[in-house]
Amino acid sequence: MTVAAGPPSRTHDAENFPVASALLARAVRPKVLGFYRFVRTADDIADSPDLPAAEKLARLDALERALDDPATAEPAARPLHDSGCGTAEARAMLAAFRQDATQGRYADWAGLEAYCAASANPVGRMLLRLHGAAAPGAEAAADALCTALQVLNHIQDLARDREALDRIYLPGPWMALAGGEEAFFAPENAERRRAVLDAALDRVEERLDAAACLPRLIGARRLAMEAAVTLALARRLLARLRAEDPVRQRVALGRADFARAFLAAPFGGPSDAALVRARVARAGSSFARGMAALRGDRRRALWAVYAFCRAVDDIADGAMPETEKRRFLDDWRAKLARPDCALSRELARARERYGLPIAECEAMIAGMETDAAPAVRIPDAAALDLYCRRVAGSVGAMAVRIFGAPEAAPFGLALGRTLQLVNILRDMDEDAARDRVYLPADLLAAHGVPEGPAARIIAAPGIAAAARALAAEAEAGFARAEAELRHLDTRALLPARIMMWGYRRLFDRLLARGFGAPRARPRLTAGEKARMAAFALRLAPVAAR
Repeated sequence: MTVAAGPPSRTHDAENFPVASALLARAVRPKVLGFYRFVRTADDIADSPDLPAAEKLARLDALERALDDPATAEPAARPLHDSGCGTAEARAMLAAFRQDATQGRYADWAGLEAYCAASANPVGRMLLRLHGAAAPGAEAAADALCTALQVLNHIQDLARDREALDRIYLPGPWMALAGGEEAFFAPENAERRRAVLDAALDRVEERLDAAACLPRLIGARRLAMEAAVTLALARRLLARLRAEDPVRQRVALGRADFARAFLAAPFGGPSDAALVRARVARAGSSFARGMAALRGDRRRALWAVYAFCRAVDDIADGAMPETEKRRFLDDWRAKLARPDCALSRELARARERYGLPIAECEAMIAGMETDAAPAVRIPDAAALDLYCRRVAGSVGAMAVRIFGAPEAAPFGLALGRTLQLVNILRDMDEDAARDRVYLPADLLAAHGVPEGPAARIIAAPGIAAAARALAAEAEAGFARAEAELRHLDTRALLPARIMMWGYRRLFDRLLARGFGAPRARPRLTAGEKARMAAFALRLAPVAAR
């Protein structure tokens, strides 16, 4: 007699991602399907709407006893004993199913990751062990992939899990940033919900980047191709979940998605460099026009630096609790020492090839820790200098080395500060919406601007005069940069010159607009963007030496 809660809720063919597909060897597939049958039985018990928690736990205990009994007649466990494969991993997964039977909410992302370590990661480990050929690092990459797949499933099924099981895997403090659980699921709250979902999907993408090398680490070609297919499908679902709202309707992959993934399977998936390049392209930053002035390996290195800066900036700006932001930023310190994903590997490569000091990467992280606070106030000029040194000077110091002009490091530091001042002046209202004010408090006080909420500070009568004082510093910075350029390698510094040109035009528009309300955000025209691109393309072969 089986302990199953009923007929299987779905078959392996109905899962989001491949399970024992035709890519696997014929001799292996029955073993994988036997493992799947056990997991599906346990999962259906944990998800049964008709069984009380105590009964679910009793049935899961019975499944574990069947795993311990080689003579068992339990249909779910019998195939594992017959194949001699998967009992250890199945036992590990039972802990997650017991958790599902009793726990419906999560307190933080670490708790969700711990759940995934039990509910999903054993699957990848079983497949690796079954195929018996993988390079060092394959298990960690497989864990990253399995965690990413599990979280994608949870985000995809947010509304259904809540309605059917009173279970939500997205941590409560994250939903609190959208107004709490009820507000998070409210149809009219799409914008605030979107911000939280995007922050969660950023964490999924980080795990997929950590798994990107998996196909290259697996010695068994068929399993490597299945891993490549799974990665491709995960990235496609990730993109769809970014573009659509899984609370309004379930977001799912279609046959065309599967067809494209299987056709690309023999190629092993994109390289680390290709993944970073795609990140840069997706960001759509004007900074890319400066990067276009480089070619080959220098451009690849600058992409890595930019993508790193964007990744930590996204953490600091993400709709997640401050404690989570600080943990993820601290994780990046560990990545600098031990690269474990596509982006951190590309950054490590750039650092090695161009002598980029690790201290500059650490400075950027420290600057993002300032931004991670619920509210940001800069007390004085010295604090502003430190902030600019960290978030912008670090980029300048690394960039000039990649350009081939390491002697221009002081120029890079100073130019970074100037461009950051332009950012601060341009983004005053956007920053205030995040309760951030980067104009120093002593400067504000000198112009009669009182302390208080950010919205009140930037609405004060004296804010325009304070901003003009900061603009004068930016004006002087542009002048110094122009003077210093005459004594430096202007060909090597072409990307910096292009960025200066674009920022100078934005700055001129800020001056012409003024700093009192309303403050329309200045933008480069299409013609100016085209001119920057043409400048880069015309002179890039010279600058790429």
